[in-house]
Amino acid sequence: MIRVPRRAQWLAVIDLQPAFTDPQSPWFTPSSIEVSKAIAEIVPLYGQQVVFTRFMPQPRPSGSWHAYYRKWPFALKAESRVLWDVVEPWTAYRSISSHTFSKWGQLKEAIGGEAAITLCGVSTDCCVLATALAAVDSGAEVRVVADACAAKTPEAHARALAILNARSPQLTLVTVADELAAC
Repeated sequence: MIRVPRRAQWLAVIDLQPAFTDPQSPWFTPSSIEVSKAIAEIVPLYGQQVVFTRFMPQPRPSGSWHAYYRKWPFALKAESRVLWDVVEPWTAYRSISSHTFSKWGQLKEAIGGEAAITLCGVSTDCCVLATALAAVDSGAEVRVVADACAAKTPEAHARALAILNARSPQLTLVTVADELAAC
């Protein structure tokens, strides 16, 4: 059964891709496996108002991205293309791609400029954080499902959540249990 939260808003699942979920990837985020289960609990709550984002390497890096891809050259190799898809079972959902950590610009356009969004995904201390801060900066009401986000380490996750929590009241940290109870 599909349920929609009392407040109509969108769920954006940030970068749930093999680049972060595959143990063979240099960017593997160990807690992404557990977080995928949490995400599976909340995706049905949003019905058709779900969008998955994908980090995609720049075909021709510019500016500071040159140094970034010197550090992570695997990302630009043709054989790495499989890392940039949305993971199963979410491939049929709407997705957007971005060459940047923040997905807010593309998300805002994809969801029609909605002023409220719920975020979860990978990585709490990078793309989730960048997207949340950009959304807050543009005036959106943001909710981040803390236990449906993953970072490389528990410490990085906790530090990112502390930064996000400091953005209250524009940004609210919630849990999967909160999401389930809101329906």
